[in-house]
Amino acid sequence: MKRRTFLGGAMAVAVVGQGSRALAQQPPIKIGMSMPQTGGLAGGGKASLLGIEIWRDDINAKGGLLGRKVELVVYDDKSSASETPAIYAKLVDVDKVDLLFAPYATVPTAPIMPFVKQRGLLLMGNFSFQVNSKVGHDMWFNNAPWGPADSWAASFLDLAQKAGGKSMALLTADQEFAQNLALTARDVAKKRNIPVVFDQSYPPNTVEFASIIRALKAAKPDIVYVASYPPDSAGILRAVNEIGIGDDVKIFGGGMVGLQFAAVMSNLGSLLNGVVNYNTWLPEPSMYFDGTKDFFEKYTKRAVEAKVDPLGYYLAPFGYAMGQMIDAAVNSTKSLDQKGIAKYLRENEHKTIVGPIAFSADGERKETATLQAQFRGVKDKDIEQFRSSGKQVILFPDKLKTGNLISPFEAARK
Repeated sequence: MKRRTFLGGAMAVAVVGQGSRALAQQPPIKIGMSMPQTGGLAGGGKASLLGIEIWRDDINAKGGLLGRKVELVVYDDKSSASETPAIYAKLVDVDKVDLLFAPYATVPTAPIMPFVKQRGLLLMGNFSFQVNSKVGHDMWFNNAPWGPADSWAASFLDLAQKAGGKSMALLTADQEFAQNLALTARDVAKKRNIPVVFDQSYPPNTVEFASIIRALKAAKPDIVYVASYPPDSAGILRAVNEIGIGDDVKIFGGGMVGLQFAAVMSNLGSLLNGVVNYNTWLPEPSMYFDGTKDFFEKYTKRAVEAKVDPLGYYLAPFGYAMGQMIDAAVNSTKSLDQKGIAKYLRENEHKTIVGPIAFSADGERKETATLQAQFRGVKDKDIEQFRSSGKQVILFPDKLKTGNLISPFEAARK
């Protein structure tokens, strides 16, 4: 395996943490993971890792786990699915880590699922979508708020139908995450007798979307569901701004990755207005739980020093929550036995800074907490505006809702 350094140099282990002298007298508990630090997923990977590092520092300040310092062993997977199988084999067989966290995102995680199942290892998932649907590993626990597979598309189509939407267009990147989203969207539409009048996938390296948007507009859909990755999300919105999408469209968005990241949001500015898109955490009044405010105070300060996403809403608090769940499981079972930890995680509800988390048998959330939120009143070149409530109004789920949908899409853009 050709490996490259994480943060420069030959392949390196990022061992971080400064425990007290007492903690240092005992061997550390090692948590291993790969994390995208370069490549297309690097922006999210760096923010996710910072969230986990803040948890590590907090838990070590409290005395560690089982009286032992927590140490992170991290490699850069370069956002590549081809890197992760060898990295995780090394973490287990050479580094002898005690526990495993998954890398950020579906594509790098999917290849390691057969390995962890074969070895009988616990894996804390980190924002993958449906990577366990075919593997069926009973020691997988995803920190993402997705919930049941069809809930993502169903929540978007609920809003669309209430606004009068009766036909749907699908525009999706040709990669695993987007295709999984599109698959569930087609299934939900079929069950609701919503005809799909436009259904197109595009290669992940596509940069020009004008012709695709013209063809989509010509199909005259009421609902436009997009499943895209950061570079294409921006390209699609720029094409929509240039060409228009038609007065018939009641709702636009759904599964656009990147519209949660500060750099992308800052670059797009007012082009975001009216888009209804999934999200995970937003600074709305309904989203604060015990420890949330304290976490973001620490994150905001350290993000500047680490030069990562200055907002950190999308991934960082969920990285911290992953650590909180391990903390609760290890201290409750008073053991590092992975089967015992898995049993605890499966049978209990867990208090975290992103709200209560309980798992279904497949290791995904029992109940979806995926937000559908609408961008409103966004100005150009002002990242600080996103720290205030009201810029991304939560439409779903009801228990976290902070406003109602503005429709049609063209009206909502004004």
